[in-house]
Amino acid sequence: MSVAVTPAGAASPGVTSATGDAVRAAEARSARNYHPLPVVIASAEGAWTTDIDGRRHLDLLAGYSALNFGHGHPRLIAAAKTQLDRVTLTSRAFHHDRFADFCTELADLCGMETVLPMNTGAEAVETAVKVARKWGYRVKGVAPGAARIVVAAGNFHGRTTTVVSFSSDPGARDGFGPFTPGFDTVPFGDADALEAALTDDTVAVLLEPVQGEAGVCVPPAGYLARVRETTARRNVLLIADEIQSGLGRTGRTFACEHEQVTPDVYLLGKALGGGVVPVSAVVSSREVLGVLRPGQHGSTFGGNPLACAVALEVIAMLRTGEFQQRAAELGTRLHARLHEMTAAGLVEASRGRGLWAGVDVADRHGGGGAVARRMLERGVLVKDTHGSTIRLAPPLVITEQDLEWGLDRLAEVLARPA
Repeated sequence: MSVAVTPAGAASPGVTSATGDAVRAAEARSARNYHPLPVVIASAEGAWTTDIDGRRHLDLLAGYSALNFGHGHPRLIAAAKTQLDRVTLTSRAFHHDRFADFCTELADLCGMETVLPMNTGAEAVETAVKVARKWGYRVKGVAPGAARIVVAAGNFHGRTTTVVSFSSDPGARDGFGPFTPGFDTVPFGDADALEAALTDDTVAVLLEPVQGEAGVCVPPAGYLARVRETTARRNVLLIADEIQSGLGRTGRTFACEHEQVTPDVYLLGKALGGGVVPVSAVVSSREVLGVLRPGQHGSTFGGNPLACAVALEVIAMLRTGEFQQRAAELGTRLHARLHEMTAAGLVEASRGRGLWAGVDVADRHGGGGAVARRMLERGVLVKDTHGSTIRLAPPLVITEQDLEWGLDRLAEVLARPA
């Protein structure tokens, strides 16, 4: 087995006995709802991780965008440590001194008025579904129980029972019915089909501006703008799931900005917690979020002081524009390299936006999972999706040198069949 040497001089050989033992111990006691690669991470900094054997690996996945600012960013760790010494949880039964600032700053970042904090992305989506239906009944005048929401095929909005009800992925649905009704699915990127699906009972359109789990799929130019115009004209809420695409990943604060689109509702998560704590939020107008009344929705940990402290620092970091610019500039290099690999016949196809890409690999490589394992052997962490696609989402703090090194390893792996 070949040994790849990282820029820092560390080696990444095969699975050691210590790693094997740790993997087997984890698999013996945990539910098998994930299929992780055989690496056991013990520490991490920036774009690099270190496993229990002291081997370093370049992280090109970044926790599916939860680690946009890298592992252990000093500003985020300092914010968390300071808050840990003060108060971490009050529940929303009481006010705390970080909550108003968090809501104010996040609403302002989004150009909105009101924030409803939760913990995970899936909770934010569930919240949006409830709010959209309530808005439809109270504001739009839809008959009770008749509200419908239009979604896109290939979507990934989480794995709760309601969310998988409108998934087109059999793996997410099989064996989990009966499902929640009230959803209409149209092809992603087809504005005509979406407009045709709207009825007087449609209360919302729920979309990812870029579909992450589907393979970092970018819709045709003008699609989001057309959807925005259509939904506004038909009095339908446009809900943008920016849980993966938002907060700098695509080279803008929000992916919707690439088409100068402002939705009615932003769904945020992942990077909002800085890779430190789970934080999500639904951000909208007073008219939309104002349909909720005390007791109708909530979360014990939603908007807790620790989460607010970390998220406030994330917002402050995004205010500088530094990370958005890095994603745009490094993303240009990322996509240029992938186009070179495509032209050379190493890659079947690639697509993406900013520092985010989906890479389709040929059958001769044995699938995306095989490529991810071979990348691991060379000191790089990536993961497959839908069989033949590798997702690349490096931390926005990655250096150009490290990004190039990781892409060199990808070219090396794809230069020879499995």
